[in-house]
Amino acid sequence: MSMHLVIQGAAVTERGLEQLSQLSGARQVLRLGPSVCRLIGAQPRPGIAEHCARAKLDFGFVPKERKLADMKLLAIDMDSTLITIECIDELADMAGVKSEVSAITAAAMSGELDYAQSLQRRVELLRGLDQSALARVYDERLRLSPGAEGMLDAVHRAGLKTLLVSGGFSFFTERLKARLGLDYSISNVLEIEGGLLSGRVVGNIVDAQAKAARLRALRDEFGIAKNAVIAIGDGANDLAMMAEAGVSIAYRAKPLLRSKADYALDHVGLDGALNLFA
Repeated sequence: MSMHLVIQGAAVTERGLEQLSQLSGARQVLRLGPSVCRLIGAQPRPGIAEHCARAKLDFGFVPKERKLADMKLLAIDMDSTLITIECIDELADMAGVKSEVSAITAAAMSGELDYAQSLQRRVELLRGLDQSALARVYDERLRLSPGAEGMLDAVHRAGLKTLLVSGGFSFFTERLKARLGLDYSISNVLEIEGGLLSGRVVGNIVDAQAKAARLRALRDEFGIAKNAVIAIGDGANDLAMMAEAGVSIAYRAKPLLRSKADYALDHVGLDGALNLFA
């Protein structure tokens, strides 16, 4: 299979391209824009990863035949992937317990803690927080990741179905789903009693396996092949979901997830995912 090497970053220099072309044995270099190039006929060889790391470039070998229009489903995580924040950490800030909650979040995303247990511990720390804090986080702190809207616009034009998956909360996923025109979502529901967070979630916790199961269910419902699925995430609880996809992308991710994903985007926005397709 003929492969292309996609190079992306803030500074893709001519000198750097020349070096990468020599390292990879590429036949031709196509500059697709100031921050992205495609090296035709490149081969995985020693030195490429090291060069890109030094130059702060994202890279990936892609089949030349792969087109976005051939994909059928995009599944994307919410916190620290589609959006720049961890919503639970921002709620914790308003409750005065951010340092405690953030430490648990970081450990869970790195795969050091069981996700369901870690979420229960974090939500318990929010007990008594006024429900108005949810709207404050959405209105005042929630921001889309760079390139998110451009990526989703292209995905919608190509006809893919979209699934927003989150171990976070439905207050945020439902608003983003409506705002961005997403087709499906799955997330946890915070229990509210008397206008205050009770410190519990309603029903079963959406963990790594629940994310993967929802993706599989949509695949089966629409008869979508695994290799026609794209999954994007950042933490350990996205591993199972990404294993169900034909193309997995780690976005500014924890080391564990980055090591397992097909591609890693550390230096460009989410729209960099589009450049992995012809």
